[in-house]
Amino acid sequence: MNHFFILENWSAGILSIVDALDFAAARHCVLDMVGACHPPIETVDLAKAAGRVLAIDVRADRDYPPVDRSIRDGFAVRSADMPGSATIVGEVRAGEAFSGKVGSGECVRIMTGAPLPAGADAVVMVEYAVSREGAMTTDRAPKSGEFINYAGCETRSGDVVLHRGTRLRFPHIAMLATVGAARVEVYRRPQVAILATGDEIVPVEAAPKAFEVRNSNSWALAAQVAEAGGDPVILPVAGDNLAATIAGIEKGLEADLLLLSGGVSAGEYDFVEEALAQCGAAFFFTRVKMRPGAPLVFGRARDRFFFGLPGNPLSTAVTFEVIARAAMELLSGLAEPMLPIVEARITRTLREKSGLTRFLPAILDNGASRVTPVVWKGSSDVPALARSNAFIIASPDREVYEEGESVSVILQ
Repeated sequence: MNHFFILENWSAGILSIVDALDFAAARHCVLDMVGACHPPIETVDLAKAAGRVLAIDVRADRDYPPVDRSIRDGFAVRSADMPGSATIVGEVRAGEAFSGKVGSGECVRIMTGAPLPAGADAVVMVEYAVSREGAMTTDRAPKSGEFINYAGCETRSGDVVLHRGTRLRFPHIAMLATVGAARVEVYRRPQVAILATGDEIVPVEAAPKAFEVRNSNSWALAAQVAEAGGDPVILPVAGDNLAATIAGIEKGLEADLLLLSGGVSAGEYDFVEEALAQCGAAFFFTRVKMRPGAPLVFGRARDRFFFGLPGNPLSTAVTFEVIARAAMELLSGLAEPMLPIVEARITRTLREKSGLTRFLPAILDNGASRVTPVVWKGSSDVPALARSNAFIIASPDREVYEEGESVSVILQ
């Protein structure tokens, strides 16, 4: 079942009112709607593939390893001859092969990664052997196959080694290089337009008056978008009037995704929803039962998805991380956007009014799995956000978490 409402009725400038969605339903709505998209594909050099999302399944081009090989420095032996002594009849290093065959009472000095000589079926580690006057002696009785990786034991030719929809990190880059993928098919990075609204917002380099604020939201969102694999485009701030808001939205809808901040509450000068409606928007939800970030809008206009994020910095940051980021990751081609949630024990008792899913700034000591709530003064408290590295997730039906209890924590 799809957990969303489509709101298209606009009468006298007032959006149709429905009950707010709970957090899980709002996130499911985003996954349902955006998950049906098919992002465009491009081919990039392996050197530029890190952080991109794979657009095809990648298969092994041969068996790995391609031959039986030693995983230790030592001596290739016939296990039936051991323990005891064997004549050293040669040496084989990684990158070469031994042309002869190990016979009864013989062994070959072998290095890690080198192909196993014919006739040998085990390796005695150099630490457990004594070599003197052309012979090796050991008191070990190796089992057949000891310290050997047999051909194809890691993967077989034609096996899928990386799946479509994988965001490429260093282990995946290693795999691509291993199978000879010098060029890689990936999904194109989505272009994400960022539009802040409000007469009180001035540029970062400006000296704000007492009633003004610098444009932190656009820059924070740009950083969040880039971290999530998108290309941010910061648009000029739209003032608190309908015409300016419509003009900004029109420009933003040229991108793959539009993020607006501010102007989505019920104030007299909050024009975002009306402006979106005049641009032909269909609204999937306009409010979520969460704190901070309840006045959160999600919809589509002209085949482009948009989010109207609340204007206070903590609200903007939280709603992007837990809701809007999933849409951006799907537009990047990621198969399964996941919230980075861990469990940790809270270091002091926490009391918060219940009824909403709350995301509270906190400091996670990951090594000790402990989390400490950060004192904050509301969703405009940027210093509290900067002091934190995580958010405690407080369930809507819990008002108190006692010191030492396990709580869910989402990493920033």
